[in-house]
Amino acid sequence: MLDACAELVDEVGYEGLTTTLLAERAEVAIGSVYQFFPDKRAIVQALTLRTMESYLQRLDERFASDEMTHWWDGVDAGIDEYITMHRTVPGFRTLHFGDVVDLHLLDEQRDNNGVIADQLARVLTERFGLTDVPKLRFVLEIAVEAADALIKLAFRRRSDGDERVLLEAKALIREYLHRQVDGPESARPTAEQQAAAAQPA
Repeated sequence: MLDACAELVDEVGYEGLTTTLLAERAEVAIGSVYQFFPDKRAIVQALTLRTMESYLQRLDERFASDEMTHWWDGVDAGIDEYITMHRTVPGFRTLHFGDVVDLHLLDEQRDNNGVIADQLARVLTERFGLTDVPKLRFVLEIAVEAADALIKLAFRRRSDGDERVLLEAKALIREYLHRQVDGPESARPTAEQQAAAAQPA
């Protein structure tokens, strides 16, 4: 039923989704739908939770790689996986992490992007030893909000995502987090970067 829900929201949107349509697409009796879900919001909530679990699993697999040596590699992976899910996961471009339905779909106390920021803070502290303090969670929440808005813009401009907007989004988030997490010194270009910038085009 969740797979059918994902297909339908891409076709008709959340507002057009009904339990009757879902039952028809999933080829089950309408009573079977109500046996598990009281309404379409509950169905979408279950789909969103499954999507978040998939996203975090993708990150865990990326983070297990020895290729990641710096916390930014983890942030980069988080953005890349978010973009990939927009392109490949049915229902994700429409629902994202549930904000289309309810800003508190994942947690009654925190909005959806705040929940994602919490999860990113967890994996970053576990993988890279960043100090898990309120400031880290706060700056990650700002970064998630900014990245979310820019990635949505990219997919409004092009169905497969405007690459120019996506590159700018990654650059913006990286610069912001460097300044907030590592401090102003790390945001300055290295000697090698300065030398490269000085070279004539």
